[in-house]
Parts: sequence; C-alpha cells; structure tokens
Amino acid sequence: MLIFHRTLDRLADSLWTGRKVTLRFTADYRTACVALPLIKKLLADSEDGETYRCSIAHWHLNERPPLHIHRGEVSTVRIDGPLQNAGTSYLPLGGLIESPGVTAHLDPVEADRLDRRMQKAVERAIRDWIIEHDLYDQPRALREIDRHKADQAARAVIAQWVAKQFGEPEPVPPSDSRKGPDHA
Repeated sequence: MLIFHRTLDRLADSLWTGRKVTLRFTADYRTACVALPLIKKLLADSEDGETYRCSIAHWHLNERPPLHIHRGEVSTVRIDGPLQNAGTSYLPLGGLIESPGVTAHLDPVEADRLDRRMQKAVERAIRDWIIEHDLYDQPRALREIDRHKADQAARAVIAQWVAKQFGEPEPVPPSDSRKGPDHA
C-alpha cells in the first residue's frame, strides 16, 4: 500500500506543481530557535532552497545522523553521530567507507582516527591553496558578502570559463529543475 501512496503523491506533484502543504509541529523553545531558520531555508522555493534540500537529501538514508561526510571523486566516508563521551574527549558512534568494490563499517575508534586524518588532509589542502594563491599577502576580506553582487560576479566568471572552454554557448533560458524539462 505504501508504494501505491508514493505513486499517487508523485502523480499529484506532477499534476499540481503549485500545491502547498501546511506543516505544524511542536518543539522545545530552544530547539525551535535553531530549527525554525533552518526549516525556512529548506522550504524556500528558490535555487537556495533546492541547494539546501539536496545537501541533506541523503540524511534519511542513514540509520544514524552524520557528523561529517568526506567525499572524494568516487569514494565517501561518513562519520556517524551522535558523539559519545569517552573520558576526556568524545567519539563518534561509528562510520562507513564506500568506495568501488568496498563497503566497510568503522567502529568508534577507527571512525575517529580516519575523521582526524581526513580533517588534517583538508587543512593541508586549504593551507597549500592559501600559499599557492598568495592569500596571506592580500588584505583580509569580510566574511559577509553582498549576495546580489557576489552572485552576479560568480555567474559572470562561470560564463567566461564556459566560453573559454567550449566557445560561445547558445543562449538558454534559466530553468527550474523542480518543474521538469518541459517547464521553462
């Protein structure tokens, strides 16, 4: 019966793309203060909302909440929470390695060791990038950005890169991936 309900939901989604659902929930005040801004971002009907939803889409596939997900070109390491008190520090509950031909579960100590090793590798890569691009010699930028200007500049850089790589592209109207290929 569950498959039938899912099929009906998908059919309804394709027929009534503008249908809205009202969500109601009760939460502890402190939890709500943190969760509500996240929920609003997840529900935004925009490119940002789509990006937020895609970034956590895998969460429901895992039995435990992921603390960190380290992605390579084809391999992934997931470190599972919640963190557990281990004397003077904390350890994850475990982890998972997925690579072509390999699926391996990690115990808490292995997961912690691999997570620390990967964090050190990321730190090295960041510092190498900083040195390669002489970022220490440049004035420190503000963390905040003017979103509109920054997005326009980023899109211009992408357009220049595409033109350099592939020649001048044919103009394509922007599309909304949530509405399918037939809806521009």
